[in-house]
Amino acid sequence: MGTQTIMHELGNQALANRREYLGMAEVSGPVVAIRGIHNVGYNELVEIADGQGNTRLGITLEVAEGAAIAQVFEGTSGLALETTRVRFRGTPQTMPVSEELLGRTFDGLGRPIDGGPEAIGEDRDVNGLPVNPTARAYPRKFIQTGISAIDGMNTLVRGQKLPIFSGSGLPHRQLVAQITRQAKIVGEEAPFAVVFAGMGIKHDEAMFYIKNFEQSGAMERLVAFLSLADAPSVERLVTPRTALTVAEFLAFDLGMHVLTVLTDMTNYCEALREISTVRAEIPSRKGYPGYLYSDLASIYERAGMIKDRPGSITQVPVVTMPNDDISHPVPDLSGYITEGQIVLERDLAQRGIYPPIAGLPSLSRLMKDGIGEGMTRADHAHLASQLFAAYAHVKDIRALASVIGEEDLSPLDHQYLKFGEAFEQRFLSQGHDEDRSMEQTLNLGWSVLSALPPEELHRITEEEIRKYYGK
Repeated sequence: MGTQTIMHELGNQALANRREYLGMAEVSGPVVAIRGIHNVGYNELVEIADGQGNTRLGITLEVAEGAAIAQVFEGTSGLALETTRVRFRGTPQTMPVSEELLGRTFDGLGRPIDGGPEAIGEDRDVNGLPVNPTARAYPRKFIQTGISAIDGMNTLVRGQKLPIFSGSGLPHRQLVAQITRQAKIVGEEAPFAVVFAGMGIKHDEAMFYIKNFEQSGAMERLVAFLSLADAPSVERLVTPRTALTVAEFLAFDLGMHVLTVLTDMTNYCEALREISTVRAEIPSRKGYPGYLYSDLASIYERAGMIKDRPGSITQVPVVTMPNDDISHPVPDLSGYITEGQIVLERDLAQRGIYPPIAGLPSLSRLMKDGIGEGMTRADHAHLASQLFAAYAHVKDIRALASVIGEEDLSPLDHQYLKFGEAFEQRFLSQGHDEDRSMEQTLNLGWSVLSALPPEELHRITEEEIRKYYGK
């Protein structure tokens, strides 16, 4: 055994009582291996000090008898195997929570980046605690976003998980900012807050969000966590959990209704794949780890409501689809876990329609439980169903016209084409700052349906046609 190895072991024995160790066994990317230690816990915080005394934070990924593998949030550049000191805190990563966090901006680990003081409050484990399924309350009340394509046809329900599926170059950040600004609880004097988590986003995108929130006044009821593109990728794995810890405090301790925006979950999954590759794990589809589903579920399932608690957490994750591929593992698995999806369509965006929300692939599975008489309006469900059905027929007619030409279409087909144009230009399309009430959205839906003859409205009752058609 070499002299250097003996010195390391003696140093480790001398420091063992303080849970501090000298030297590391191996470094690979942001991951380090430490051996000859006491038995530590999974997800335990690690302090890693270099030869100059600068300390970096990490967290254990794997633990074994007398050994551990940890990922370092600030990266491992400049660390030496022999001189690095490692200390285990004996606790998981925590986030201080209090009402004073509203209006603040933090990095992905919960450190302030707005020039304000460090967060203070009760420390909470960022990994959260599982909620007994029998303690969950069923989501039934809607959140108004002011966007007709969502409120009218894919209604967001309080406590729901409703992701936005987007593609490169599509205006998802404008849509996210608009939802964050305009989202509100209608008809109740309920405290409302927004928690925003940005993962792997560029500096200009982060500035866009912050300026947008500040100018609109939304910053007063918002807590932002920004893990920028130049931050260590492992930080992205913690960011949504830090944000959701704050959301859980605001919802279940302070009784607020919290809208949590997570963008971009694809960046999160890329970081997860990177760490999995460094750990030499067996890859699954497209190189992602086999536990991608359960990892995403550990984030998405932190939404919802708890019986006998006044607050709620509603999630709007953003998932960018590589090459607009909705069958890519990230949107595919997200769709299994969540309750629907808002899909942005490139064809609509290229024709200048904002927001370019696709009428047919988009779906809110909980919509039926959050709309209707006493919540939105009695005709809402039938109106939305008729809009979906009519627009689906428009797609068929457009496909037929591309083959035989519009001049050979029937008069009724031309009426459907007129409806389709009105639906896209008047109902789907609206301004970046246009905040429509639910009443305006529903009335606009009836207005565009009036381009069709009443006998074509098979999903609407005769009474509803008499009351709203052509009015």
